[in-house]
Amino acid sequence: MTAPDEQPRWRGVNHLALITPDMDATVRFYHGVLGARLVATIGTPTFRHYFFEIGDGNTLAFFEYADAHLETFAKPAGVPDPRASQFDHLSLNVADADALDALRDRLLTHGCEVTEIVDHGFIRSIYFSDPAGIALEASYWVNDATARDLDATNRALFADYDPVPAVSEIVEGGRVKSWPRTTLTPDAAAVDPA
Repeated sequence: MTAPDEQPRWRGVNHLALITPDMDATVRFYHGVLGARLVATIGTPTFRHYFFEIGDGNTLAFFEYADAHLETFAKPAGVPDPRASQFDHLSLNVADADALDALRDRLLTHGCEVTEIVDHGFIRSIYFSDPAGIALEASYWVNDATARDLDATNRALFADYDPVPAVSEIVEGGRVKSWPRTTLTPDAAAVDPA
């Protein structure tokens, strides 16, 4: 086990959690257009949470909240905007349970509030924030969704029992059948057939 005063050994971004008003369009764009493989889904009555691989052990993840109307807008990179509601939290990847325990101890030693370890099934995590209030998470893969082929029957990884249509297309044919066009302003977006 690492001593609390040793520097953490980060392994990249476990997942960057963003918010989408349309999970189906998100799957079609990230998996279908960008080629970021869909590796895990979570579905509850109140939200969906889908993960797309962007590197070994690194994912982008999106929340879609049920019955929540979200105002969308285009925000250029690096330009402050008080409406920037797409970002939810950043999860940093650590090696294993010992590394997560050591980081939690380190945060507590430094006077930072941190949650107990949360078991999400395929990852385990702790939650904390930076001084500016940015929500942070540290996670390790218990069941590395990025280290295997797609298996939508694996309920440890694909736990949305009512997935968006794009997921069915991936499972049945290996790819999405259509995808959204994008513009620098959201008003002009439309879905293109494959």
